[in-house]
Amino acid sequence: MMPLMFANPGDEVIIKKVGGSAETKKHLEDLGFVVGGTLTVVNSGNGNLIVNVKGTRIAITKEMAGKIMI
Repeated sequence: MMPLMFANPGDEVIIKKVGGSAETKKHLEDLGFVVGGTLTVVNSGNGNLIVNVKGTRIAITKEMAGKIMI
């Protein structure tokens, strides 16, 4: 397992664990970051990641990406 922030653009990955406080977990799950779900890294840089989750592009900070284990 490694944090999402270390994935490269173009990587399709499976979410193994979502960490953080209960509030953070709920927020990420509401956005589609659920254990067992897949996502594709579209771009990384400028301190943010752009990922494609369930057909939707979402920008998240590297801090948030560090809480998502793949």
